[in-house]
Amino acid sequence: MELFARTCDYEVMNSERIGARLFVIMGGVIWVFLTAGAAFVYPAAAGTERFIPLLLVTALAVGALLIGLFYENLAAVVLFAGAIATAVWGFLAGWDLGVWGIMLIFLLTPELVAGVLFLNAAHMQKICELAEES
Repeated sequence: MELFARTCDYEVMNSERIGARLFVIMGGVIWVFLTAGAAFVYPAAAGTERFIPLLLVTALAVGALLIGLFYENLAAVVLFAGAIATAVWGFLAGWDLGVWGIMLIFLLTPELVAGVLFLNAAHMQKICELAEES
């Protein structure tokens, strides 16, 4: 029995794509709601300036989803880079253990899982294309 055989499986590929997209969508929704709550509870600026972080988070989430719809390898790189940038930001900012836990649960882990799923789906796509050629 070959555990690591290169066989095309469309169901696995599609489930990886759906899972990765769901991680990106749910992560985006969570962070948009968290940022919106922060904009209303802790208004740092008056007027519409307090919604700039909300618009930025929304644009990042929608951008990551759009990249993931068409370019899975690039989406994985973007998600991995985002996770690394978040970790570097945490070290530079000197986050407490509680902040690390929240970021690990709600940002780093979903980014890493979605990135791995995007990579696996892209790899399976390549295997399926090679199987069709031969």
